[in-house]
Amino acid sequence: MPSANAVPEIDFKLLARQLTMVENELPGANDLLKNLSYNANVPVIGLTGPPGAGKSTLVNALLSELLKEGKKIAVLAVDPTSPFNMGSLLGDRIRMTSHFNHPDVFIRSVATRGWVGGLSVKTMEMTDVLKAAGFNYIIIETVGVGQSEIDIAGLADITMVVLVPESGDEIQHIKSGLMEIADVFIVNKADRDNGDAFANNLQKLIHYNQVQVPVFKTTAITNTGITELLAHIKIQQSVQNSRKLYLLTEKVYRLIQYTRMQGLEKNKLRDIIAGVYLKSDFNIYRFADSFTNS
Repeated sequence: MPSANAVPEIDFKLLARQLTMVENELPGANDLLKNLSYNANVPVIGLTGPPGAGKSTLVNALLSELLKEGKKIAVLAVDPTSPFNMGSLLGDRIRMTSHFNHPDVFIRSVATRGWVGGLSVKTMEMTDVLKAAGFNYIIIETVGVGQSEIDIAGLADITMVVLVPESGDEIQHIKSGLMEIADVFIVNKADRDNGDAFANNLQKLIHYNQVQVPVFKTTAITNTGITELLAHIKIQQSVQNSRKLYLLTEKVYRLIQYTRMQGLEKNKLRDIIAGVYLKSDFNIYRFADSFTNS
């Protein structure tokens, strides 16, 4: 007998087409988004952190635990686009091979592709499509390389910042913005020699900044610490989320901002600038004004 929390079968092929439609703004995408019906309480878990922190391995471990409970999970792995060649290596599915073909797991890699607000708006829209599909959990993984690590806070119900002991020399340089957006700090690969020392230093830094953020130690490759981390995520679910209004306001703001900048893609903008910036009368402020007032 199916459990009371069982989710109906999800048509992954249809879902993939819908996500492609939304991501590429194909005909019908706007109508699809406007007619979405979904459970706003589906938890969205955001993971960010530097390359090599083991985020994909951590996602794998979380998936294993959630699948034991019969949950259906969607993963959006967001890769930043190079500002030079507009390319992106969508490799997260390669690192999640153990769950890629699981019938209760849907994994989608997506690049920001240079869109202004691309991470926030495109990922937000795709996340809402996933909510409408009926998943129990949605996980968003992004590389923390600049603005994306801050953007994720406007999308996720709980934002987890993943670090490794090798970040020890940089701990005093953790940006205040990162400190503010983190709901959970995770010291992954904590079995390494300096894992405990790094976690203790991080705790001291958090205390010094008077922030109430828990620190979890995990070794994702051996599934160590994952049960405790998932238990905390579930506790956060059951607590009234005071950030709901903030998150909703942030999402609407990004939507309005993105709509006003519709069609302005960085690679196209670069081509336009290339044709005018060497002219003797080029002025960056007049140039930008020509777009905002057009």
